[in-house]
Amino acid sequence: VQLQASGGGSVQAYGSLRLSCAASGRTLSGYVVGWFHQAPGREREFVAALRWSGGYTVYTDSVKGRFTISGDSAKNTVYLQMTILKPEDTGVYYCAAHYTGFSSSIAEEENRYKHWGQGTLVTVSS
Repeated sequence: VQLQASGGGSVQAYGSLRLSCAASGRTLSGYVVGWFHQAPGREREFVAALRWSGGYTVYTDSVKGRFTISGDSAKNTVYLQMTILKPEDTGVYYCAAHYTGFSSSIAEEENRYKHWGQGTLVTVSS
């Protein structure tokens, strides 16, 4: 599966953005799709993930209540709706996917994800 991330941009604090991760090559059925954030000068960190079959979601604590991950099966696309953005949300956001089949697990470790899109830059100013 190939992934294409888009939707980044520059916003002021408390603003909103919606990132998109469009998949091609095959349906996302049986996959978990995650978003990861790499702040300037820091390592990449897990943000949120969606298990395509069943719609189960996981979020890191810092984005709970602010970010929402969702999927559109008709478009084979996963979205990350980001609200109440903070300057510390600045960085490059990557989407990634790994195949789990019928497993219910949702990985947060990036080495579990085998397919990666290019990043999209989000800049939040105070």
